[in-house]
Amino acid sequence: MAVDPKRVPVVIGVGEVNDRPAPGQAGMDPVELMAAALRAADEDAGGGFIARCDRLFVVPQISFRDLDVPTLLSSRLGVAPDRVRQAAQASGDTPIHHLNDAANAIGAGEAQVCLVTGGEALRTAAQRAAAVGDTGGPFKGSKQSASDLRRRYGMINPSEIYPLFENGTRAAWGQSLAQAQAETGEIWSRMSQVAETSDGAWLRKARTPAEITEATADNRPIAFPYTKLMVANASVNQGAAFIVTSLAVARAAGVPEDRLVYVGLGAAAHEADDPLARAAWNIPPGMRVSLEQAMALNGLTVADLDHVEFYSCFPCVPKMARRVIGWPLDRPVTVHGGLTFGGGPIANYMSHAVAGMVRKLRGGSRNGLLFANGGHCTHNHTIVLTRTPPTEVQFPQDYDFQAQADAARGAIPPLSDEIEGPCTLETYTVAYDRSGAPAYGVVFSRTADGKRTVARVAPEDEATMAFLTDGAREPVGSPGGTLRQGDTLHWRPRSPHAEA
Repeated sequence: MAVDPKRVPVVIGVGEVNDRPAPGQAGMDPVELMAAALRAADEDAGGGFIARCDRLFVVPQISFRDLDVPTLLSSRLGVAPDRVRQAAQASGDTPIHHLNDAANAIGAGEAQVCLVTGGEALRTAAQRAAAVGDTGGPFKGSKQSASDLRRRYGMINPSEIYPLFENGTRAAWGQSLAQAQAETGEIWSRMSQVAETSDGAWLRKARTPAEITEATADNRPIAFPYTKLMVANASVNQGAAFIVTSLAVARAAGVPEDRLVYVGLGAAAHEADDPLARAAWNIPPGMRVSLEQAMALNGLTVADLDHVEFYSCFPCVPKMARRVIGWPLDRPVTVHGGLTFGGGPIANYMSHAVAGMVRKLRGGSRNGLLFANGGHCTHNHTIVLTRTPPTEVQFPQDYDFQAQADAARGAIPPLSDEIEGPCTLETYTVAYDRSGAPAYGVVFSRTADGKRTVARVAPEDEATMAFLTDGAREPVGSPGGTLRQGDTLHWRPRSPHAEA
């Protein structure tokens, strides 16, 4: 039986905006960026689809927090307010979540034309904040929502959390520090090469692996082992949008067949919202389940994929994702340029990735995989875009695979800073100040009875800092000890470098 084209979701238009106002000029705010990106997507689709919108999905923004984006955007576009759906929080998986929801709405016969958009004016917001002496940055709200334990030990921002996975996975995979950094350099260099020729990328200059991994005045260390060129670039003004319709609507509107990209099935699974509540510091079950289930649902192997987009806020994420599906190191992990070079507009990066993937598939490729990650290795949503029409009804689908992720997860050990004495290092990082000097270290350890403890390393403890960062030996798995000093625990290794 032929599949009803009214129930087949296709992407028919994509649009991107990079706003680079000259000094002293007013930049576009997020609503303006979203509207401009949608108009570009509408033009790409042939025009007239904004006026036919059944659902407008909005990716939340954080750069202008006082804006009532849904109200302003619906007014600007002429879309009825009751058709607007904004996600509850700004998370890196939101655009793919919206894409899957749009496909479900079309498959269920609830909508025929869906718009998805997001935008961040982080560069403009930072300039305005600096002009009035506000230096809190885009993640200043993170400190308010963080636990007292996270605040005391400096585990607030993403750059302070993700290195815990980087150092944990390196040890789990048996890599030396040099090998792990070389892998990062290779992946990130290829991302920069993609960005150099990518429509919509923010930084369009190819970089060598050495330029990425070597700390310099222009590429200062952020948090061990990450440098500035390894982390998401939030200093951007970017918007992106895409339009999803039914195949019937697309054909009736005269959209050429070679511009239609079919939406494949998706899979989502998540971890605990507390970034320190992890069973282990390697591949999270939610990530593994999301990727594996999306591949299985669409009947694909890695050999069937022409392109992938692995979320790349920090190197550990695409490193983990490529190992889950077996993606080779010598193939790019992005079609847009990654969050360092393509740009890192907080929750909306994957809208740019959708735009990039659609262009790749229109150019003659067959299958593309989009993996989105949000929070602190927390939220995972994977979906496929393809040029192959479905042979059976696919939507609406249940993309929730949380039960499988929960079943695969080990016990999460209790965490405190109340345990003094011997312990074994589990993972760690060192945060640096803007001059490139160590500001403090943070070490997570396990006690003999399986409890997890967190402790600091003082910047003046040069021997311990060197032990953690020089690569002479792998710190993970080494014995150490904690001792309370003031209101925090402090850690030192039990090694020739020091005695705890």
